[in-house]
Amino acid sequence: MKDNPLLPFICLRPVMTSFPYREITVLSAVSSYAIAVYWSSDNIEFDYITTFSLTWIFCFIYWAVWKVILYPKFFSPLRHFPSPKGASWWNGHYSAIATNPTGYPMIEWVNSVPNQGIIRYLGIFNSERLLITSPNALKEVLTTKSYDFKKPSRVFRALSRLLGVGLILAEGDEHKRQRKNLMPAFSFRHIKNLYPLFWKKSIEVTEAMTAEVRAGGLKYDDLPEFQKEVTPRPSSSKSDTVIEVSDWASRATLDIIGIASFGRDFNAIRDPNTSLNKTYRKVFKPSRQAQILGLLNLFFPGWIVKKIPISRNGEIEAAAAVIRDTCRSMIRLKKEKLQSKQLNDPDILSIALESGDFTEENLIDQMMTFLAAGHETTSNALTWAVYLLSLHPSCQTRLRAEIRANLPKLNPIELIDSSQIDNLRYLNAVCNEVLRYYPPVSLTMRVAAHETTILGHRVPKDVTIIVSPWAVNRSKELWGPDVNKFNPERWLPSVTNPHPADGGATSNYSFLTFIHGPRSCIGQKFSKGELACLLATWVGRFEFELNDKREIKEENLQIMGGLTVKPGKGLFMKTKIVDGW
Repeated sequence: MKDNPLLPFICLRPVMTSFPYREITVLSAVSSYAIAVYWSSDNIEFDYITTFSLTWIFCFIYWAVWKVILYPKFFSPLRHFPSPKGASWWNGHYSAIATNPTGYPMIEWVNSVPNQGIIRYLGIFNSERLLITSPNALKEVLTTKSYDFKKPSRVFRALSRLLGVGLILAEGDEHKRQRKNLMPAFSFRHIKNLYPLFWKKSIEVTEAMTAEVRAGGLKYDDLPEFQKEVTPRPSSSKSDTVIEVSDWASRATLDIIGIASFGRDFNAIRDPNTSLNKTYRKVFKPSRQAQILGLLNLFFPGWIVKKIPISRNGEIEAAAAVIRDTCRSMIRLKKEKLQSKQLNDPDILSIALESGDFTEENLIDQMMTFLAAGHETTSNALTWAVYLLSLHPSCQTRLRAEIRANLPKLNPIELIDSSQIDNLRYLNAVCNEVLRYYPPVSLTMRVAAHETTILGHRVPKDVTIIVSPWAVNRSKELWGPDVNKFNPERWLPSVTNPHPADGGATSNYSFLTFIHGPRSCIGQKFSKGELACLLATWVGRFEFELNDKREIKEENLQIMGGLTVKPGKGLFMKTKIVDGW
């Protein structure tokens, strides 16, 4: 008795979790051969190429119908989880995801879809996602079962081009090893000892901004068209001085991470045209091509995406080369100092070298990670802080009063220590509220490394898990009805708020800006100290007001996301020097 020639199609079902192009190709080849052997006769001849092509198309259609329509609607073990309304029959909730800033749909869903800690939504072509919403579910995914979940290969491919395979992208035992060897660089005492550096660089950028303001700020002809619409042309009367704050924020944090990571000042504050600063500005600038490449990474192997002849690919390759060469040269200089026993620097690279546990390529990956993630996230937080304070002038005034009453006038010779910043309760409350309201990273993805459970529910291998700081940080269930209000007071003790350390939230897992567990941000104390020092000098010296009042509404900021989420076209502020400090 002959085998059933349709058996290969039946066997296709188990491999339908992602596009099985290899399996379809092999299956089509085998099936075409089987058809030629079993069904050919004297009256019927099968052309192998034609048969193979038709079989491949049939297999693809079979897979697509199963994957897109049948499996998610009728067979998925996840179909019982609550889902948002308005899903397309073939493309799920992708329209809402694609037409809104990253994380925005999740904010809406976490507050509108009744759930017990997990929401299921459908991405492009009805691909299933589990959005984690409750502290207990977050605790499992991030802490107690953290290594049951890993970064998706598509995310790895996209980020590794600029970040290297450092701490952010390492998995399992390799991640544990790297984190253990890098932890001394982020110890409590070491971070506190960096505050004078933070303060010195904060003074430098503030004085540079002061010079720009006194020179009249950005010239009218240098403003983008959408800002010219709301900016009066210069006249004999004194016009408002406008500067773009996100660029200054990025230059300051790049210099700080350079000294803290390598012991090297990149001098981006003094010269915005340094090679490294220009490189990061170009690759971190949100663009349509970057979004297209991100989408293609969902469907095609990385080597194919890299070969697509668009300018964004060339920019990434050129940027990666500049960054790797910069890191390599600094690592070799440090090695020479180590060999000559002259290495006593307290920076991250020196500590990693002294551990003896990293190869040169490993070190390059780590330094690429800290350079990119370490300066981009904090610069975005500082940008959001200025934006929020411009919307709340009373908060800005109160913060300025606290800063001026407790910190010395800006003088690069008179530095401060960490306790002077830590004791400014309102400054720290503002920083915490900014980080709650606008986490620089809006969401992070995981996939189940093997079959596991969340809150007792079975989660099959390769299911995508979404952890969204934007959504959790703005959950009404976790933060109360005023969750969408910028309110630094929630971080200050009061009769009604006996637990200000958590911002009055129901759990520390309600604040996801730095994630939690073994994969939490290793540099969170570094980032918070740096942000506090920069914000203190800026608000102590300047008064900020939005240049374009249309941007009071978030939707007019054109928020865009890449590695982090920020105003897509910069943040232009009317900036006035407040005398007396």
